Amino acid sequence: MEQIKDTLKIILGQLESKSQAIPKNSIEGWLKNALTKKELRHIRIKYFKNGVLGLSVDSSSWLYALSLKKEEILMKLQKESGLVKNIALRIGEI
Repeated sequence: MEQIKDTLKIILGQLESKSQAIPKNSIEGWLKNALTKKELRHIRIKYFKNGVLGLSVDSSSWLYALSLKKEEILMKLQKESGLVKNIALRIGEI
């Protein structure tokens, strides 16, 4: 039984090192520098995968407003971290 336990620890450790997920607080810091306080109240981070930052927006009017600023926001995020390649905005719960 100990061998299975040890094997699982090794495999899980390898999977964690491969994923190299960016801590959510880092992404929040990037967004704080790219968005206003008012805009931050209307979004939630949903995912960050393959360079795409998925954001949930609370209403269609905020989705439209942020879509107009998408390129500007993306440029600011890329200055913070070159890892962000695109932003995906969707209406959803925040």
